[in-house]
Amino acid sequence: MADVEGQVRDEQLDPEREARRRRALTQVRQYPDPVLRLRAREVEDFDDVLVRLAERMGALMEEARGVGLAAPQIGLSQRLLVYRTGEDEPLVALANPEIVEESDERETADEGCLSLGMASVVVPVERPVAVVVEGRTPAGEELRIDAEGLEARVLQHEIDHLDGVLTLERTTDEGRRRALAELRLQPVLG
Repeated sequence: MADVEGQVRDEQLDPEREARRRRALTQVRQYPDPVLRLRAREVEDFDDVLVRLAERMGALMEEARGVGLAAPQIGLSQRLLVYRTGEDEPLVALANPEIVEESDERETADEGCLSLGMASVVVPVERPVAVVVEGRTPAGEELRIDAEGLEARVLQHEIDHLDGVLTLERTTDEGRRRALAELRLQPVLG
């Protein structure tokens, strides 16, 4: 996920940093890649391979200047996601996440996505403002996250990716039309 306002973090990138970001984005599956519409399989093996995968996903997410990344976005059918909602926050990796509670209060905000036109396409998405998510770390430890605000939004966005759901399906009809028109104008990464 790109940040909530669809910006690439909030600083202006120098040409070298922008080139690295673009190179990282070539490793992220782009709409309309069919893998983005498939439900990912449950993680069964919690081992060093999964830990290293989560670390690589975190590095790729950072290089692409995103705040979240799900395994299907790199072509892997595994229920694994990573996210970091702030520069000073730790990287969180979560396998087999499940939303077990959500608030009644909802909020609409613009969301960007690394899989939608290099994070420049944003759409309004209504989501619960707080969620409780349960899952496991890549090492297999149980994890429960009580999330609000941006963290809750990022978790819901990335879990949607694990379920094969894009923000295009969560937005308004007008938001979808505008986003699809912008996507048709985007250059192909490569």
